[in-house]
Amino acid sequence: MKELDPLVFLAVFQEMLGPLLWVLLILIIGGTLAFLILLIREKGIVARRLVRSELAGLAGGVLALILMAKVSSSGFTDAGGPADWFLIALVFGLGLIGTAILAYAAAGWNNMLRHNKS
Repeated sequence: MKELDPLVFLAVFQEMLGPLLWVLLILIIGGTLAFLILLIREKGIVARRLVRSELAGLAGGVLALILMAKVSSSGFTDAGGPADWFLIALVFGLGLIGTAILAYAAAGWNNMLRHNKS
């Protein structure tokens, strides 16, 4: 394989995740947009909210690993080489970061909407 084709990755992920792929893509795009808009509106990051979001991110990393184990044909005991462990760490890290971004955006918008009603 001399070149990477994004459609091949899309086909593989569609085969592995099924309709969940589209739900995850909508969460990724929508959460990222909500996070960026929130950062622009607040003109910075709120430290307390960030720490709480990072704690939620730990749970998201674990859930990402559980999802990976469910959709793949192998488990964690099958990981043999450094590439396998790197992939496991990458999945955990992406789950952690994605969940932290979603939790930060949800908490920020919730806080903003509550204060606007008062």
